[in-house]
Amino acid sequence: MSKKLFAEWLGTMFLLMTVVGSGIMAERLSGGNVAIALLGNTIPTGAILVVLILMFGPLSGAHFNPAVTLAFAIRKEISPLESVQYVVVQIFGAVLGVIIAHVMFDNPLIDPSTHARTGTGQWTGEFVATFGLVATILGCLKTRPEAIPYAVGLFITAGYWFTSSTSFANPAVTIARGMTNTFSGIEPAHIAAFILVQLLGAIVATLTFKWLLIEDSLRANK
Repeated sequence: MSKKLFAEWLGTMFLLMTVVGSGIMAERLSGGNVAIALLGNTIPTGAILVVLILMFGPLSGAHFNPAVTLAFAIRKEISPLESVQYVVVQIFGAVLGVIIAHVMFDNPLIDPSTHARTGTGQWTGEFVATFGLVATILGCLKTRPEAIPYAVGLFITAGYWFTSSTSFANPAVTIARGMTNTFSGIEPAHIAAFILVQLLGAIVATLTFKWLLIEDSLRANK
């Protein structure tokens, strides 16, 4: 279990270093072009997810995300105690990842964001993003488990652009991004609503795919 928790901590830390670090670099190099900055933030995030899942998937399952851990807890593939431990180290890793990114780019260690992300459109975007992420994992787990790293990286890459919220889809990421007043930040007052719809999206996706996969199994057995 200690190795699983270390893998979740380290993987989530690297995820946030990439999200925040690439956001800072993209903002500095884009010359004020927000579309270019978003692209510069998108590609590294999708890429690092593929790498991290390939590295740590065999060790911990490579959740790096309390919403994903919740999905597997609902499926009873991880115990309640293990789930809590996963979430704690994910959040700790995410926060440390932001701090390290700030050190690399000479930003204040903790710099609460003033980037407003709120409203029905943003909340809907987070529900869709988290539903889609969990659906991607569960669907591929059934049909093509070896493709999960690439599918997750591609989904998040797409989600940066087709969701209004730029696809946080992760409560630990959301908490940590409240600590950075940079391109990827979120105002701390808006974090709770994001997390609520993320968890709701994960629950709905898990129950939906439980039904879909049961129906698929029944047809296969006939």
